[in-house]
Amino acid sequence: MNQDHAAGSARESAGKVAVRAARRRSGTGEWLYRSISAGVVLAVFLLWWLVSARQWVNPLFLPSPAAVWAAFTDIVREGYKGESLLSHIGTSMRRLFLALGLAFVTAVPLGILCGRFRWLRAVFDPFVEFYRPLPPLAYYTLLILWFGITDVSKVLLLFLGAFAPLFITAVFSVQRLSADRINGAKSLGAKGWKLYVFVIFPSILPELLTGLRTAVGVSYATLVAAEMVAAVSGVGWMVLDASKFLRSDIMYLGIIVMALIAVAIDLIIRMLIRRVSPWIEH
Repeated sequence: MNQDHAAGSARESAGKVAVRAARRRSGTGEWLYRSISAGVVLAVFLLWWLVSARQWVNPLFLPSPAAVWAAFTDIVREGYKGESLLSHIGTSMRRLFLALGLAFVTAVPLGILCGRFRWLRAVFDPFVEFYRPLPPLAYYTLLILWFGITDVSKVLLLFLGAFAPLFITAVFSVQRLSADRINGAKSLGAKGWKLYVFVIFPSILPELLTGLRTAVGVSYATLVAAEMVAAVSGVGWMVLDASKFLRSDIMYLGIIVMALIAVAIDLIIRMLIRRVSPWIEH
């Protein structure tokens, strides 16, 4: 008995050592990759500074980093067209997250049900596949015609952009679930809504978050386009309005702000994916 206990303790200790070693290797590799990324970004920034300082490119097309920074500080202090930079960012984010929230709470349950029942998928799949490949701006004109240039048309456009990736991800994730897992849960008493909430949804959550990354990318690109077509506020509108007055410094500022926000959102989703599925490399 003591020998079995000692053997079990030895195996547990060996397992802990292996886990710590794997974490050290992973941390070293992550540090190396981050260093490479930081070096590349710094090199591009130095190249931008050099080209603008030597005026190899007309400042109208490539403003210097100092000019973009000056535009940033000016907009932070005085705002742009009567609204602060945070107000423009907040307007864009409100549209984006409202659409993503609506898409998640509708596309995911519907996708799960369609993945479980073929007849239900046969009802909705033709409509999703019909509009999914269409460029969002192709039907945005119809949304403007029906709902005007208010936030309703923009949120609906972003909702449609995010709905298809989430719906398709939910359908195929449910179809890939092992039948043994479902039958095992049923044998333990899971049935009805409990089967979906406590078994199916947690099982496909990593795939759903990956689909959410795709949905965010599609919706974010659509948001910028929507604000450029018909809006009076938002970061995308700010870039378009600045282009009318040849303010390339503000245009570059808006593009950088939009890119940084997109990177931050993607990092948050990747952290969530890593938290719910730590066994997967991201």
